[in-house]
Amino acid sequence: MGCFFSRRRKPAQGGQPPLPQEAGAGQDAATGEQKAPQYSWDLRAKIDPKDYTFSGLKNETVGRLPGKVAGQQFVIQDCENCKIYIFDHSATITIDDCVNCQIFLGPIKGSVFFRDCKDCKCVVACQQFRTRDCRKLEVFLCCATQPIIESSTGMKFGCFQYYYPELALQFKDAGLSIFNNTWSNIHDFTPVSGENNWGLLPETAVVQDYVPLPSSEELKAVRVSTDATKSIIPITRGRRQKNSDESCLTVFFAGDYTTANARKLIDEMTSKGFQLVQTKEVLMKAEDAHRVFQQSALEFIPLLEKGPVVALEFNGDGAVEQCQSTINEVFSGTKVFVSESKASASQDVDNFYNFADMQMGM
Repeated sequence: MGCFFSRRRKPAQGGQPPLPQEAGAGQDAATGEQKAPQYSWDLRAKIDPKDYTFSGLKNETVGRLPGKVAGQQFVIQDCENCKIYIFDHSATITIDDCVNCQIFLGPIKGSVFFRDCKDCKCVVACQQFRTRDCRKLEVFLCCATQPIIESSTGMKFGCFQYYYPELALQFKDAGLSIFNNTWSNIHDFTPVSGENNWGLLPETAVVQDYVPLPSSEELKAVRVSTDATKSIIPITRGRRQKNSDESCLTVFFAGDYTTANARKLIDEMTSKGFQLVQTKEVLMKAEDAHRVFQQSALEFIPLLEKGPVVALEFNGDGAVEQCQSTINEVFSGTKVFVSESKASASQDVDNFYNFADMQMGM
């Protein structure tokens, strides 16, 4: 573990260290009495754990509006038949001993941990996802790292699909990229021979059928949409079987419009019937570019210093030709890597995502 060192202040003149910063020390103007000094740490707002806990609830709809959690830890425990909505970003969330609950959790900077829960339906965005001793959880997930289940059965996963106006900024505040989502790459820590403890939700699954829009007057103020076309997170096929043996890799380089350009290409391609398999946002170095971009690496190496790249894999017959055509028409002034041919495209995809998985420790 690393150590944290605070920077020392220089001693005041005369060799004495400065006094702690005070506010309001001195005499009271009305009484002439000496006032006790107020230190800066006394002025901070006190955190009440009850504001960041839902415990022992039954048959209730509860939640937190945007701005009300603001990066704090949150605890949900011993709830039954409840609808729970956290419309804000948080540090970590633990969910213990909940039964038959419907839960939305906004972006979580660290981990979300479900323990001893059963028959719950959830929408979750997080850095790390883990369950232990859970049964029958159905989760629409965005997870930056490989999700882990342990001693859990009947688990079903789908791709996160959700929108409300504050959500994009909450993802940034939580340090999460909308393009890093390994929702279907589940690791079962305790597999049982001959059994499968997890699977994928149907492609036709609709979020609102699992976690309905909030019905309370307070929470209805959050303008939620579960329309897949409006989702903050691009909807990916993940580990589902591909429809075609032709895929295409497209890579956008860091700039003012990288996210907007990537989303525009996704809209263009999916509207023509091609499927988005996976996305990734990751930093690259010159040596990575040689491995991934091969002969065209020198063209792109100068662009890597500006920040992370965003890569998209599209699948479908004619994907390479359509990607090239769309990029020439829509992004003519932007440098974009796109697979040259169907023959090279599958190797491009493998090269990039193998590199990206190593970078992200998966």
